Amino acid sequence: MIVDAYNNTWVVENSSSFLGGDEFGVDRLIEVMDAGGVDMAMATSLGQLPDNDYIADCVRRYPDRIFGFSVVDPRRPDAVDEVHRTAELGLVGVKLHPTMHGYHVCDHGLLDPVFRACADTGQAVLFNALDDAFCAPLGMEEIARGFPEVPTLIAHMGTVWNTTEAILVAGRTPNIYLETSSTQLLEVRTAYDQLGPDRLVMGTDWPASHMDLERMKIARAIPDADDRAKVEGANLSALLGLSVGSDA
Repeated sequence: MIVDAYNNTWVVENSSSFLGGDEFGVDRLIEVMDAGGVDMAMATSLGQLPDNDYIADCVRRYPDRIFGFSVVDPRRPDAVDEVHRTAELGLVGVKLHPTMHGYHVCDHGLLDPVFRACADTGQAVLFNALDDAFCAPLGMEEIARGFPEVPTLIAHMGTVWNTTEAILVAGRTPNIYLETSSTQLLEVRTAYDQLGPDRLVMGTDWPASHMDLERMKIARAIPDADDRAKVEGANLSALLGLSVGSDA
């Protein structure tokens, strides 16, 4: 089963040429999945445009194709309640965006309650972690190691300058995994050479890229078919209990 770990979908009408229109709705995401040979894909909101109810609706419409992650801002007083609410809606993870929402990634006061709620609800956590002072992988490790039962994904592997840190913490912290979207081929190859296939999960970050292109990158970086199968779906399926034809 081919599973994509990170994608964005939204429907909104406004004047922004980046956020406007409905061309990035879930129906278009399904088309991209079909073109890329992807069986299931994670869907979440943009950090600047959280709409967890829309993501839950996407999962209801396509339960055998889409699994959802909420977007939660830990600074909000209802953050823990939102983790529990969206779990009840069927979402299986929480996306955190420290840069967009203005907090440091190793702030225990903010993040421990969110991670504790994810532990209680059985959800994973994904950090949006493009290279940024707010998003150092060592800080993510500081939080994640206190909650070993919570699978923690470092999106984009901390590219550009934080990939070395990301590989380091994934290698020594069992619940940390590296998601591949936006990374260079060399970065994925380096992570694979140092960690093997078990700590990597393929993601696209659609609509920033397309799934067929991401799969080509993974194929180049990981020539072994059995190892590639883990990265392209088996690892994340095992973490989240995913299977085609049943609710995620």
